[in-house]
Order: sequence, then C-alpha cells, then structure tokens
Amino acid sequence: MKTLIHRTRASRRATGLALAAAATTALAATGAWAAYRARRAEQKYPPQGAVATVDGVRVHYLDRGRGTPVLLLHGNVVHAGDFLISGLVDRLAEQHRVIACDRAGFGHSTRPRDRLWTAGAQAELVHHLCTQLGIKRPIVLGHSWGTLVALELALRADLAVERLVLMSGYYFPTARLDAALAAPQAVPVIGDVMRYTVSAIMARLLLNRTVKAMFAPQPVPRDFVAALARELLVRPAQIRANAEDAAFMVPAAAALRRRYHELQIPTAIFAGAADTIADPDTHARELHRELANSELYVLPGVGHMVHHAVPEQVAAAVTSHQLESTPHVGSAYDRLTRVASNGRRR
Repeated sequence: MKTLIHRTRASRRATGLALAAAATTALAATGAWAAYRARRAEQKYPPQGAVATVDGVRVHYLDRGRGTPVLLLHGNVVHAGDFLISGLVDRLAEQHRVIACDRAGFGHSTRPRDRLWTAGAQAELVHHLCTQLGIKRPIVLGHSWGTLVALELALRADLAVERLVLMSGYYFPTARLDAALAAPQAVPVIGDVMRYTVSAIMARLLLNRTVKAMFAPQPVPRDFVAALARELLVRPAQIRANAEDAAFMVPAAAALRRRYHELQIPTAIFAGAADTIADPDTHARELHRELANSELYVLPGVGHMVHHAVPEQVAAAVTSHQLESTPHVGSAYDRLTRVASNGRRR
C-alpha cells in the first residue's frame, strides 16, 4: 500500500513537472515570437521622419512645412502617424512648421527605464527636442493622453507656448478601470513577462475592438490600423508605454488641476459629445470653466477621435491668432451642430 502511495505521489510530481516544463516552453516560445515580430515590424516599417537623440532618448518626429511652429502630441495606442492619416499634418503644413513626434515608447521613439515617464517627464523631453530644433513660442496641440503633456508644456514659462488646442482630453482625476487593468503590465519583471506572452496575444486580439471604441459612434477610417502598421502598435515596447501611461494618468491629472489657474494663454477645447473614453461633461466642460481664456467645442455625434471627424475646425483653431476673431471656426461648428442635432442647438 505504501509503495502504491509513493508511486502515486511520484507520478503526480512528474506530471506537475512536465506541465510546468511545457508551460515554460510555451511562454519562452511566445516571448521569442513576440520579440521576432517586433524586430520584423521595426524593419518593415522604418521611421517616416527624422530621428534625434534627446537626453539619451531616441525621438522620432515628423517635420513638415514652414511658419509658426505647431507641436502635435498623440494619444495612447497610436503614434504620430495618426495625425498624418487624419490629414491634420498636411492641412497645418500649408501655413506652419509642423512637428509631430512619437511620444516616448510609441512608434519609433524609445522609452528608457532610467526615469518615470510621467506627463512632466514627457513634456521635458519634448521641450528639449524643441530647443534642439530651434523652436520657440510654439502652438501646442494634444489629443487624449497627449493633452496632459500639452498642458505641462504650456505651464513652462521658458517655452512660451503661444496657444493650446486640446482634444478629447482627460483633465481631472476620476476612477479608471482601464488604468487598474493596465497597471500590472507597467510593473518591471512581471510586466515584462506579460508583455511578451499573454499581453502580446491579447493586444492583437483586442486591437480592432479598441480602435472601434475610439472612433465610435463613427466608423473607423478604411485601412486605419494598416496605415499605422498593426505590428508596431502591438509590440511589447508599446504595450509597456500604454500601460505606464494608463498608470500615470490619474496622478498626472490630479497634479495639473492644482495649476490650471496659472494658464492664461488662448485655449481651444474640443470634445466629442459621444466620447465614451473621456466624458466631455466631466473633463472638457469642466476645464472650460477652469480656464478663463478658453473656447469650448463639443461636437454632437462625434467620439474620441475628434481630429478625424472635424479636421477643418481643428486646423482653423490652430491657425487663428485669436479664438475670438475666428468666425469661420464658430460658423463651421454651428453648421455641424445644426445638422447633427436636427435643428436643435445644444
């Protein structure tokens, strides 16, 4: 009987070890596959713009046009190519020098582990890029998470930001389920394992659904994900950047809200009334109340990707010297409002 029990226990141990070995092999194979796909994507989709080394960080940026400089700061999931696809870069480059950079960890920009990549740290990197490129008194446009960086830049007196255009931003600390879910992927070691295994697979499975939610209720532009290079968006490095940004989002907004009273520059705030990612009532309308020199445009029937829905209005807000003296912006918005709300003004 004792012999039988020992044999059973030994058999269970052997089975457990075999399963553990199989799981380890599977994880290692998945990690190697994810690393291979990342390297292949970076080779297949090389940088479209220039690359600068700033504070030890490799920063990829697009530099188009001439005139008053405009900085474009993208949100999570995507990279600077999002502004190309929306047509915003080409529209603005007709009158401005347009700089659209991949934020640290996105696209072809690196994200070294020698610092915490808070909104303030990202703003410092962009500021130093501006110094390197000889850019002074820029107009700064931010979308989604990029609005936090834009606001940090606007609070830097030495950069002397001329004007702000903020789209679909998260401006006040509120509970975020996505931040809680992303947090483990931002933790060193644990996050590294996840990003090369489970998260690498889930990112691919969920990407289309995520992009659809960003554009809803409007359709996703044809070939949007393909134009951004799908494999660039689901690399372990970009998964890490998304996760860390999600973890830093609430504290970043909490720190900024204490300084909103310092902002006196003209600011255009755009939000989609149907945005389910950054609620316009909680964020855009409330920020408009906080900023004395701001104009608010809440667009009926538009979701999170405002610059794809109304690129003409966004470009007009950037180009105008004074928001108050741009009736073409207001009239364009009024026409959109009347059509979208069936004749009822909101």
